[in-house]
Amino acid sequence: MHFPAFTVARASVAAASLALAALPALAQQAALVGVLGNKALLVIDGKSPRTLGAGDSASGVKVISVGGDSAVVESGGGRVTLRLGDTPVHVSANGAGDKQRLVLRADSRGHFVNSGLINGKVMQYMVDTGATLVAFSQSEALRMGVKFQDGQQVMIGTGNGSVAAHRIKLDSVRTGDIELRNVDAVVLPQPMPYVLLGNSFLNAFQMSRTNDEMVLERK
Repeated sequence: MHFPAFTVARASVAAASLALAALPALAQQAALVGVLGNKALLVIDGKSPRTLGAGDSASGVKVISVGGDSAVVESGGGRVTLRLGDTPVHVSANGAGDKQRLVLRADSRGHFVNSGLINGKVMQYMVDTGATLVAFSQSEALRMGVKFQDGQQVMIGTGNGSVAAHRIKLDSVRTGDIELRNVDAVVLPQPMPYVLLGNSFLNAFQMSRTNDEMVLERK
């Protein structure tokens, strides 16, 4: 039986196709490192942690709300949702055209890893410009309640050869405050440490990179 073929490759995120661009000078870098009741413990621009409740501000960053393992913050007219364990992101106004944008920082291995939502379920993803589609393992699909068994059977090229997988369409994929609907994805049989955020999601964005920071801006 012949199956359609696709490619999932853990390509270097330093691919030549990523154009270099400077980040906005007004951007504030923030990370959520703890939640204390109804207050957020924030690290802003690498300074000492600050405990802030809704309505409190520090270093130009204002906390809008705190709940569960996340906090909504604002700076310069731009809002973003921070989640525990995420790498620091920049909070800034969207700029001309009021486009949605997200700024990510590379981890110690040079990978852009962050948390997001698939069909409303929390997941950890890695940006992968070499992957045709969003891709994740069967075990991750089961954990998130994603039904893949009736998906189209396809052959996927991996570093260990071709494997049979299921192609499906996700109701939604969200990172930060950016959400796309009806995103194509593949579910693979082998374990994977992250969801690979491939081009079925990334093609909706203009991507640029400066050193260890990547900007995704809606087209």
